[in-house]
Amino acid sequence: MKPKKFHNHKNGNKNGIRMQIIERLFPNLEITPEEVENKYPPRDLEASAKVTRVAPSPTGFMHIGGIFAALLSERLAHQSGGVFFVRIEDTDKKREVEGAAQLIIDSLSRFNIPVDEGETLTGEEKGNYGPYRQSKRENIYKTFARKLVQEDRAYPCFCTVEELKEMTSQQEKNKSKIGYYGDWAKCRDKSDEDVLKALDERKPFVIRFKSSGSCKKRMEFEDMIKGKLSMPENDNDIVIIKSDGLPTYHFAHVVDDHFMGTTDVVRGDEWLSSVPLHIELFRSLGWKPPRYGHFPPIQKLEGHSKRKLSKRKDPEANVLFYDEEGYSSIAVTEYLLNLIDSDFENWRKQNPQTDNRDFPIRLEHLAGSAGPLLDMVKLQDINKDYISKLSAEEVLEQCTTWAEKYDEDLFRKLKENPDYSKRIFSIERGGELPPRKDIAKWSDVRHQIEYFFDDIFKAADIDFKKLLPGMTKVEIKRVAEKFLSIYDEQDDKTTWFSKVKDAAKSLGYADSAKAFKKEKDKYKGHVGDVAMVARVLLTGRTQAPELFEVIHCMGADRVRKRLKNI
Repeated sequence: MKPKKFHNHKNGNKNGIRMQIIERLFPNLEITPEEVENKYPPRDLEASAKVTRVAPSPTGFMHIGGIFAALLSERLAHQSGGVFFVRIEDTDKKREVEGAAQLIIDSLSRFNIPVDEGETLTGEEKGNYGPYRQSKRENIYKTFARKLVQEDRAYPCFCTVEELKEMTSQQEKNKSKIGYYGDWAKCRDKSDEDVLKALDERKPFVIRFKSSGSCKKRMEFEDMIKGKLSMPENDNDIVIIKSDGLPTYHFAHVVDDHFMGTTDVVRGDEWLSSVPLHIELFRSLGWKPPRYGHFPPIQKLEGHSKRKLSKRKDPEANVLFYDEEGYSSIAVTEYLLNLIDSDFENWRKQNPQTDNRDFPIRLEHLAGSAGPLLDMVKLQDINKDYISKLSAEEVLEQCTTWAEKYDEDLFRKLKENPDYSKRIFSIERGGELPPRKDIAKWSDVRHQIEYFFDDIFKAADIDFKKLLPGMTKVEIKRVAEKFLSIYDEQDDKTTWFSKVKDAAKSLGYADSAKAFKKEKDKYKGHVGDVAMVARVLLTGRTQAPELFEVIHCMGADRVRKRLKNI
């Protein structure tokens, strides 16, 4: 079915020229607005259900702010019994990066953000409102750009890049507002004859929206996060169809959000100034705009001041950073939920075992914020807490999975020594004592457990002067020999520690720190100093898990060999 033609009974010749222009601007475009409307009927949802989306561009890596927005959008939709979909906005072909679209889908999956509609991990689509890639919806955009041209709400612009640069230069010189508007809109009032002549000459063109707004007037709207706002109307004749035939973001997202039934859009503050334009575009097409909510960008502390997290300067801006460093996606998700809604932290303390999907997000906690602050120390604490609750088997499995991708040596160690590795991760885990929280992320594991492996541990590398200051080599040897003499792999923890206390007394040390404090002149030190010697000889460090657990894990042969090496 072909689109309806103009009917201008007053001027048939004028009508004929206008139809020639339309056909030149949109050749072979058969689809009509009515056909598009019929293809995408309104969604059959409850009135309170929200339809939200995340719509990133595949122009580089996935920013952690994109995951923040996606998580917020997904929770708003699913808390209301609505729909969350992903749309790939790939109309900027000059900046598109190969593989970036797949990275977007992979990232949403990695952070456990369930998508109801859009592209899947296999590259297929699910949902009835696609295609969900904008590059596959070109004729839909052109159909409504043509409608705007027919209704005199859009027009072709033939200004060259050089002319536009000169115009901008003049505006800067005159201290005028930058843009294509009013008297600066050179092509806005071209006659049909001049337009047709330019098309006959095959001059490159774009399609511009003909704004009816005035920057001297103000429009008001209710932002879901910021509340009631007043802003100048849009008066800029922005490009809606580029010279390559693809739409700009401004036009494409309006068309897509209408036909995909989007009810709520949450996005960064950088889009706040575009609200008057977007609302004008919706209304020019006779459509109801979605509700908009704008949140400030994620901040980073630099010195004593905050700044926006930078794609170029900050590795933690890239979502792959968290995978490479070995952060659990669950921990990152919980951290982001805390940035979205500060009530989450207390909720989690009161509901330690509850799925975080049960936490009701409230947008008002983002209102008035200067920007959520990315605190890596806080994230590490959350990740430590997550790992501390895992069993030894789960730690081994997840760490091995991570090491297979990012640490070949660690992966080989864990795979070649599965039982020994499990014993290592079992130390101070699952007993009566509070769970160990020494692993902040999987990339820390290699350093934390390397002393358990003989081919890595080198006794000759131990800096005794630094680790055991004030302790002579002769004294260290005496302590080591005493440990060897009392060591029995069959001892339980109580028996072992009793022997250590007796050994300390025989060497001239107090059997407790309290006893040493009372009579410092009587002793060389206390039992803790003696245990520290054994710790350093066995691990090469002063900080390690409980000594008895380490000894029990290492086994008799390894313990005896290391104590003898002194």
